[in-house]
Amino acid sequence: MQSFKDKVVVVTGGASGIGKSLARAFLGEGAKVVISDVEQGALDRTASELSAQGGTLRAIVTNVSKPDSVNALADAVFEEFGACHVLCNNAGVSVPNNNVWDTTPNDWQWVLGVNLRGIAHGIQAFVPRMLASGEEGIVMNTSSGDGGISPLADQSVYASSKAGVSIMTECLNAQLVGQNTRLRACIFYPSGGILPTGIWTTKRNRPAELAREKPAPDGAEMTFEEFMSGMKDIGIELPVQDLDELAQFALNGLREGDFVIMIGRESMEETLVERARKLARGQCPIEHGLHG
Repeated sequence: MQSFKDKVVVVTGGASGIGKSLARAFLGEGAKVVISDVEQGALDRTASELSAQGGTLRAIVTNVSKPDSVNALADAVFEEFGACHVLCNNAGVSVPNNNVWDTTPNDWQWVLGVNLRGIAHGIQAFVPRMLASGEEGIVMNTSSGDGGISPLADQSVYASSKAGVSIMTECLNAQLVGQNTRLRACIFYPSGGILPTGIWTTKRNRPAELAREKPAPDGAEMTFEEFMSGMKDIGIELPVQDLDELAQFALNGLREGDFVIMIGRESMEETLVERARKLARGQCPIEHGLHG
């Protein structure tokens, strides 16, 4: 897809962070953008901010973990615009770092519900209609290197969900290509440095019925600012990736028809090769230790 002008773009998790930057970038290209988010107040503020730059923008409250909510989003998009050309399944949440045996059932229920099933719901609601339109289209699913490439031991819930996203997207694209459709799917790995997104504070949107069944361990939850300050205190300066630049990179990847959209993706080869070597030797590919 070489041009996004007048294309209809849907971005879930669009009220903040990467989703907001993606929406801004698509608007700048002349697309008609629909942002959705579970957080009404943030969605309203972002809609007001982005509308000021001109173009066509709609904001619809959506809980991607609920199939009916995602179907309602698709209904609204196709009723108003008659099409969806780019679907960005971007909404995501996380839980405190923990040993697997110290996670709780609700940790898994919430994260998998949003990060994995949420993307499945997006595909189920939008792709049949996108196929029926006969128009060119792209489904871009936001995964993470933590899971899709090199999972971190202390982030088992989040990493598991994102590994699932990567595999789901591989299957989806293979099916779309194999059946000679005009749709394609791709994986977006946010990258380039530490990302100042709302993922650090997603507990603000955690449903009461899915609250942790026991308190999080001390120090397991921190804001982006607290994390960066802690790193600085021990002498580590980490690069921070500008989210608007990341969004522009993603749009360029869509234009190029890349299946994997990731800054510095060439570096994943050795990581994955070494992972494969360890697995082939019957070894665990994740290093021992909390941050292995």
